[in-house]
Amino acid sequence: MFILIAAKMFTTGRIIFASLFVIAFIVLMYFSYKKDAENNKKHYQNGALYVAIGLAVVIALLFLSKLLTK
Repeated sequence: MFILIAAKMFTTGRIIFASLFVIAFIVLMYFSYKKDAENNKKHYQNGALYVAIGLAVVIALLFLSKLLTK
């Protein structure tokens, strides 16, 4: 059933275009990541640690506010 609906919606040209678009997008994202990885190491040291601490603080504040409003 789904194959019949998909066959009506997507022509061969659309499927080829979507496939090429996905491949090009993945390739460009990979090269962009590799290019930015060097800068990220230099400028964002311990970034994951700061995000984890911020997340823990927000969760603690949510629990604290829940306890105080009971």
